[in-house]
Amino acid sequence: MIEMKDVSKWYGSFQVLTDCTTQVAKGEVVVVCGPSGSGKSTLIKTVNGLEPFQKGQILVDGVSVGDAKTNLSKLRARIGMVFQNFELFPHLSIRQNLTIGQVKVLGRSEDEATEKGLKYLDRVGLIAQKDKFPGQLSGGQQQRVAIARALSMDPIAMLFDEPTSALDPEMINEVLDVMVGLAQEGMTMMVVTHEMGFARKVANRVVFMDRGHIVEDCTKDEFFGAPRSERARDFLAKIITH
Repeated sequence: MIEMKDVSKWYGSFQVLTDCTTQVAKGEVVVVCGPSGSGKSTLIKTVNGLEPFQKGQILVDGVSVGDAKTNLSKLRARIGMVFQNFELFPHLSIRQNLTIGQVKVLGRSEDEATEKGLKYLDRVGLIAQKDKFPGQLSGGQQQRVAIARALSMDPIAMLFDEPTSALDPEMINEVLDVMVGLAQEGMTMMVVTHEMGFARKVANRVVFMDRGHIVEDCTKDEFFGAPRSERARDFLAKIITH
């Protein structure tokens, strides 16, 4: 579903990604982890063209992301993206947040978009909040709305960029529970996260990054059982001890 080959990216003279190669099969959940500044968020944002890259190739369902002829808006409509900070429209109700992309990008009727949006709002347990505005919801609720909004576009894959990092600790599980459900239903997912419990529970593979390089790309059992690199062992020792 997602194939990355020798992807490199620079900000000016600073190289933020170096020859990154990995792939995500249909129905697979791949967790991307690593220390701050390792290039995780940049890597995931290259998948749908939110971050341009200067070298290498990325294919999503056979479509080349870096090809100048590729319609990135059309491609992004097929790949759900959930950000750290929800990115909901504050001046629109929850219902309107769920329908606007479907109507404007997919050309659905208002009725069809509403039916689809409310179905997914119910799926994340928030149907009672449909007429509220984002500012009236908790952070965890807003992130669940953001997931429902992405799902209502019928994506072929979902990208999550540290979806729980802006949340209070007690709200993290309500978002992770929704993501675990999606994984169990077979959604193709690429997830940047520090939540190692989530990775252990649902990841098929773990990609560990450091300084713009993919240092490990292995099954979750290999990663948590016996990571090959000293850098990954050091990272795990710190993150799991505390």
